[in-house]
Amino acid sequence: MKLLKQFLRYFIFGITLFFLATTIVNNWRSITSIEFNKYLFLLIFISLILNSFAHIFSAWVWTWILTLFNCKLGGFYAVKIYLITNISKYIPGNIWHFVGRIKAIQNHGDSIALGTFPVVLEPLLMAIASLLITIFSVSLGILEVNFSPLIFSLLLFFILIILIAIHPKFINPVLKKLVINKGKVETNIKLNKYPFLPLIGELIFLLLRGSAFMALMMPFIDLNIILIPQILTAFSFAWLIGLIVPGAPGGLGIFEAVAIASLDPTIFPRDKIIIVVALFRFSSIIAETFTAYLAWLLYSVIVNNE
Repeated sequence: MKLLKQFLRYFIFGITLFFLATTIVNNWRSITSIEFNKYLFLLIFISLILNSFAHIFSAWVWTWILTLFNCKLGGFYAVKIYLITNISKYIPGNIWHFVGRIKAIQNHGDSIALGTFPVVLEPLLMAIASLLITIFSVSLGILEVNFSPLIFSLLLFFILIILIAIHPKFINPVLKKLVINKGKVETNIKLNKYPFLPLIGELIFLLLRGSAFMALMMPFIDLNIILIPQILTAFSFAWLIGLIVPGAPGGLGIFEAVAIASLDPTIFPRDKIIIVVALFRFSSIIAETFTAYLAWLLYSVIVNNE
């Protein structure tokens, strides 16, 4: 089973790289003709600011989730932990940012079991937020996806089940059973109320990231208001697939391939979208590195002044 999972990961990653490489080769002449001017550099800077703000906001949303579980970790220190561990997702395995956050919760006096649930809930809420945007857009015809009516209905049912399942009335008995099965009885492990506010926060996070992506399109494509929902939806869908599909750390390659395939090439020429997704990945990594360093620096200043 382990060998099969590894094979699937490498297979998915290999197919993704082949698609990206083929697309780049087919559009190489157009790609190399693109001019980097002051306007483009300004929009790269704007994208960097939006991405940085999105990551900081996401860290703040995580503190809301910690509060729902009564975790001792919280406040600015929790934001610092989130931002610093965020860059660990690019380490092969794509789990080390989760491990770092669980370890931080444990170091603040809570159990590993208690630390696991808020760490797992956060990407789950991100996935739900992205699915809601995608389903809403597909329903309105903003995004065209080759879903059969049956698959679309099953997807709607799946989202509904998840939204119901994360209600404290249903999830708390499951959490209690999971803890007992591990041989420990911890009555303090429970979700205090429905994570509605964190879910809204994750929707805002995706819209911020989508705006950073859209800003990079402006030098290459004549955008209008009508195209904005399609761009944001395609971004959310690509981001979702990059999150849930195994194969590459941080969705590297997966997000880019899905974003290119999701956007209509008659409106969004592929040679230009290749540049956009590459610049967006650059902007994202720089933003994650910058916010991690900023969080560490500010926390060090605060500690030294106490």
